Amino acid sequence: MAADTATRLDGDFDYIIAGAGTAGCVLANRLSENPNNRVLVLEAGGNDNWIWFHIPVGYLFAIGNPRSDWMFKTEPEPGLNGRALSYPRGKVIGGCSAINAMISMRGQAADYDHWRQLGLTGWGWDDVKPVFMRLEDHFLGDSEHHGTGGGWRIEAPRLSWAILDAIGDAAGQMGIPRIPDFNTGDNEGVSYFHVNQKRGRRWSAARGFLKPALTRANLRLETDVLVDRLIIENGRAVGIRFSRGGETFEARTKGEVILSSGAVGSPAILQRSGIGPADWLAPLGIEVVADRPGVGRNLQDHLQQRAIYKVFGVKTLNETYYSLIGRGLMGLDYALRRRGPLTMAPSQLGIFTRSDPGRERANIQFHAQPLSLDKFGDPLHRFPAVTVSACNLQPTSRGTIRLRDRDADAAPVIAPNYLATDADREVAADAIRVTRRLMKQQALAPYRPEE
Repeated sequence: MAADTATRLDGDFDYIIAGAGTAGCVLANRLSENPNNRVLVLEAGGNDNWIWFHIPVGYLFAIGNPRSDWMFKTEPEPGLNGRALSYPRGKVIGGCSAINAMISMRGQAADYDHWRQLGLTGWGWDDVKPVFMRLEDHFLGDSEHHGTGGGWRIEAPRLSWAILDAIGDAAGQMGIPRIPDFNTGDNEGVSYFHVNQKRGRRWSAARGFLKPALTRANLRLETDVLVDRLIIENGRAVGIRFSRGGETFEARTKGEVILSSGAVGSPAILQRSGIGPADWLAPLGIEVVADRPGVGRNLQDHLQQRAIYKVFGVKTLNETYYSLIGRGLMGLDYALRRRGPLTMAPSQLGIFTRSDPGRERANIQFHAQPLSLDKFGDPLHRFPAVTVSACNLQPTSRGTIRLRDRDADAAPVIAPNYLATDADREVAADAIRVTRRLMKQQALAPYRPEE
């Protein structure tokens, strides 16, 4: 990207938001509520006018598609025998909320209270819960734990599967309690996930927060732009430099620049701006504005380990997908009633439990799916199967996001450093043991699961 000349974007702004993803959409809505605030939002992706952004099962086509995904990959991971993994990130208005699993999930109350105990005043469970409730438009209505009237629509899943019901029963046979709702502050138990959908259509942050605000004269959205770096003068961020169609632009503000470009994008922008570890930036020829060793470090991510089980005598999506009649009925059910498999989130049934009984609270999350495939983007298997995946909710491994070079077009070096600690490896092994115990319970015996 040319660094010498740039066209000044017309307009004076009080806020410039880099990224119209899940957080950026909410920020754009809230900040532009005040008509005196002039707000500019910059988004690398385009509009969400593709049909598969709205049909829930469209995540199968959106993830791994350069139209909607940054197409990042991790570095070869030592803890995974040198494998490099796809690292999906949304590249469209709504960001990851336009391509993700649509699962509406809060953290555990104890996690937020731990943040407060560490000194993060205002981030305890009693602080964040009212905000969650204000954001929601929940199908359960106003209650002790949920709210209505917000932009974030939450509904119950619109189909069920006998095999998932059986997995839920199997969890009960292990002593894991049935609960009606994961989002009360204590999510230990088994239940069906609530989803970000409205009448059978995905409900992204763009639909819930950004689009309703775009009618305001004081909010401006620029799509298909690539943010290069902050403009810093006298130690203060006064704007953003970005490109579109080979032309370089600058947007300036007398107020604030807000980075909401995600766990990958935000540290990369900071580093290109000269804010980050000096020993990372100097070799790339980037002038160090502020030596901040923490920028790009302490990446924490939830590694999912999937187990696939072939099953017998019960319907899964696999065989339905490969039946012409089955496909036709799925399409008809969705077209007429907005129900059926096309409304599916990637995972419908969830289980939160402890990897060992000595844990204070649930530390592993299971997702159960009535389908199987080798990886996203690959076809479903041709045999009936379920997938049970587990992830460590509190990993102790820490990774990094750092620049590959100073060009904004270059994907950063993503090194999650999965399973780098003994504690994480122990939890991973325990999670496999719990999965195998689950699938051997009497409730699943009629379906003879084979790993």
